[in-house]
Amino acid sequence: MNNQKALVLDEQAISRALTRIAHQIIEKNKGIEECVLVGIRTRGIYIAERLAKKIKEIEGKPIPVGELDITLYRDDLTKKTDNQEPLVKGSDIPAEITDKKVILVDDVLYTGRTVRAGLDAIMDLGRPSVIQLAVLVDRGHRELPIRADYVGKNIPTSSVEKIVVELAEIDQVDQVSIYDK
Repeated sequence: MNNQKALVLDEQAISRALTRIAHQIIEKNKGIEECVLVGIRTRGIYIAERLAKKIKEIEGKPIPVGELDITLYRDDLTKKTDNQEPLVKGSDIPAEITDKKVILVDDVLYTGRTVRAGLDAIMDLGRPSVIQLAVLVDRGHRELPIRADYVGKNIPTSSVEKIVVELAEIDQVDQVSIYDK
């Protein structure tokens, strides 16, 4: 990796941010009835699972968690296989989402293009009553009119900086850092 400029969130700060988001989800939706968490691959899934665990601790009942692969919905389709086809890992939504409150979960909100692709993918799976967005980090620089309903931390960045979210499930450490590109 390039030069790390700053460690913005450590393990405890990430945990506190997710606890706050879990409480906000419960409060805004007046409980978790009809709610489904859907994580965007890859790190959004782990954040959604952590939120589900915290929500269960608070509410005493589970909330369904699904995972969404937005590869085919991206407008840049950069990751290709050897035969020039997009690499698709598949979505796994465990509950019917029609008429449900879907909370889309991702690690970083930047241009909004990933979220737009996620919205398209969800709409192809059903028609939720509402879609909300939860992100661990909002770094600004939106290219589309998209905003998060729940934000762990706003981290204003310049366009020459990169936010790197590392989660124990894949990276063996929980931290959010700013790097120079």
